[in-house]
Amino acid sequence: MQIPEIIELAHQYQLQLPKAEVPELPQGTAIAGWIDHTLLKAEALPEQVLQLCQEARDHRFASVCINPVYIPLAVKALQGSDVPVCTVIGFPLGATSTHAKVCEARWSLEEGAQELDMVLPVGLLKAGQFSAVYDDILAVTEAGHHRGALVKVIFENAYLNEYEKIMACLLCKEAGADFVKTSTGFGPSGATVEDVNLMRCVVGAADKMGVKAAGGIRTYADAVAMIKAGANRIGASAGVKILAEVKANES
Repeated sequence: MQIPEIIELAHQYQLQLPKAEVPELPQGTAIAGWIDHTLLKAEALPEQVLQLCQEARDHRFASVCINPVYIPLAVKALQGSDVPVCTVIGFPLGATSTHAKVCEARWSLEEGAQELDMVLPVGLLKAGQFSAVYDDILAVTEAGHHRGALVKVIFENAYLNEYEKIMACLLCKEAGADFVKTSTGFGPSGATVEDVNLMRCVVGAADKMGVKAAGGIRTYADAVAMIKAGANRIGASAGVKILAEVKANES
């Protein structure tokens, strides 16, 4: 689709959204395979990243999500496991140039990352510069897919209205991204059930495109609520606590 067609579709979706096709809730500790075990704090220490990786090995989380500086350390720590390294691109503001994002993505992939969570240029989206936003997403997505990586696009929904969220979803679909993601965890607020459901309605079924809920997900109940709303990936630093709750409920 061309940008004017995407704009027209977004207006149609504002009037009536498609029905959300939500994924089936994973049972018990299988939810670990839906959680990106995350540590993105600026003050994160190498030993904390190593602990994160060991926890991911032990519990078989979907990935570890870390800042690019720690990719080599995490790749080495996870060697021999089936846990991929996820990293963030243009994080947390999304306001770096497309060229810088592509360079960061390529370096990250060369160092061993297998999943990229990029932040779209929020200000350009709000300004209605949709072609520039599309080009930004497409460039990183193509760089990721060239190396067989998954690409997730972070919106930072706390700054967006409904129309902007719909447009962001449609631009990501058109650019071929693998997931849309609610938040960085560094904005004014994190994931909400309403936003996850909106995103799932727009992008379609989980076998077509993923929805990642991130930011403020601290309990098993939080995670379940997001999955029931349409998420099929959870970004959380509380993954071990969530699994402990699951096991306590099973005993």
